[in-house]
Amino acid sequence: MNVKEPFVITISREVGSGGHTVGRILSEKLHVRYCDKLLLESLEKQFGLSAAEIENLKGKKKNWLADILGHVAPVPPGRAFDLNPAYTEEFRVDITTDDVFKAEMAILQDFAQMGSCVIAGRSGFFVLKGHPNHLSVFIRASQSYRVDRIMKKQNLTEEQALAVIKGLDKARENYIQRYAGVSRYDLRNYDIVLNADGHTEEELADTILSYL
Repeated sequence: MNVKEPFVITISREVGSGGHTVGRILSEKLHVRYCDKLLLESLEKQFGLSAAEIENLKGKKKNWLADILGHVAPVPPGRAFDLNPAYTEEFRVDITTDDVFKAEMAILQDFAQMGSCVIAGRSGFFVLKGHPNHLSVFIRASQSYRVDRIMKKQNLTEEQALAVIKGLDKARENYIQRYAGVSRYDLRNYDIVLNADGHTEEELADTILSYL
């Protein structure tokens, strides 16, 4: 990868590995945009969903709009949906995870075309694999490291933290296998694979910089 030309670095990571923070630090050191929160905000605007809802829905393999509407505006017995017109204009009853992926893919490609950037997660390693100046990074960590980090960060018990890890791991793997046709754990997808155990986020970012 040539840092003197417009580039994109995608950071894929296991939840609890600190990869999100590594991406942010790396973008600051390289003085480029960090595309994570911006991406979520774009998806939220398009689909009217929170970041947490988008994350949960990504791992599902069915039409999910009815479930969301059921929580937001339950159907009274014997009646049709009675929603705010502005709300229904924003939605189509056939929206699926396919629509989320297509929107996500378009947003990622737009970000990459706008100039050099670091992108955390969001299936970037697959969507941007054809980019002429792309570095793909995967950050992993042991289960004990991930559990400990999530317990401290979210004030959870060990059992709760482990449930979070298992749930997100399964959802993200389902999503990637469906749309990329590969496993996110297949290390051939990445140029660099880093183990977070025993390292700070700053050290991991510096390792990537050293590679560059």
